[in-house]
Amino acid sequence: MTRPARAIFNPAAVRANLDLVHRTAPGARVLAIVKADAYGHGVVRVARALGEVDALGVASVEEAVRLREAGIARPIVLLEGPFEASELTDIAIHGLESVVHNAEQQAWFERQSVANVLWIKIDTGMHRLGFTPAAARRAVLALQRPGRELRLMTHLASAHVHGAASVTQQLQIFLDAVGDLQAARSVANSGAILSLPPGAGEWVRPGLMLYGVSPFEETSGSSLGLQPAMTITSALIAVKTVVAGGAVGYAPGYVCPVDMPIGVVAFGYADGYPRHAATGTPVLVNGIRTQVLGAATMDMLMVDLRPIPGARVGDPVVLWGAGLPVEEIARAAGTIPYELLCRMHMRAQCVELSA
Repeated sequence: MTRPARAIFNPAAVRANLDLVHRTAPGARVLAIVKADAYGHGVVRVARALGEVDALGVASVEEAVRLREAGIARPIVLLEGPFEASELTDIAIHGLESVVHNAEQQAWFERQSVANVLWIKIDTGMHRLGFTPAAARRAVLALQRPGRELRLMTHLASAHVHGAASVTQQLQIFLDAVGDLQAARSVANSGAILSLPPGAGEWVRPGLMLYGVSPFEETSGSSLGLQPAMTITSALIAVKTVVAGGAVGYAPGYVCPVDMPIGVVAFGYADGYPRHAATGTPVLVNGIRTQVLGAATMDMLMVDLRPIPGARVGDPVVLWGAGLPVEEIARAAGTIPYELLCRMHMRAQCVELSA
């Protein structure tokens, strides 16, 4: 018998979430963000689940090559561009598209026409990557070549915050910067796709929403019509009664107020569960909502079995996913869903549901 920790991937959920993107941004082309191993879901399986999406966005040449070696032929965009000039060879060999966000990259692409599509990134206020608006216009003029397509993009810092004034400000800065430049534009990430009216560019860049998770702190994916692409499950491997005053887990642990049944689940922080999601964090046992007790350990966590009379070894446990939004676990752990999902490069066996 193998250890019961599982990550259950649902390709149909990814396709349903992509369909919501198309309905919410009708007519827009889709650059699906699959960096960080598709937010921990498995980049190859997600790319295949997405079908004929317009392009895939990754963070590095290594991620792009992994897709190419798996037979993925769709356009792939390097979202941070090349990190050194030698990577232009890989860009040419694998037919990659690239973001250009600084003067060094601009110089590399000026000298070598290795990419047929370049995405010029403009810093409109996030102050992470991108040219200043004035420098972006100069970069466009310098990088123009026969047969090369240039596209224009920016990244919104607060699209996940409803009513954030900076979104309108960034949009206006972007529109002023691109002016009459004849190039396709991309602004909207998941938060903007779900909150802004359609029309903010010919391309949208969904990431988190593809995996069924809300980009907004106060909502869950299900409330937006999204479906979780992955459900993290395990099982009880021990059931016992702890007497009143007994402490559960490493010190200081959870002190039982009464004699109470507790369960031990084969899942811990080495599997990707957040150690800081302590007592009170929701968990499902036999489909019934209960709570984690104490802090997760490396391989196990403990749960309150008072709401589940008759629970026994082998009973199923859902850590997050279908029936229990990852957004709730993230809040309990004082983090964001992105971090939890991206940490799922783990030892739990992945099971893919049939398409």
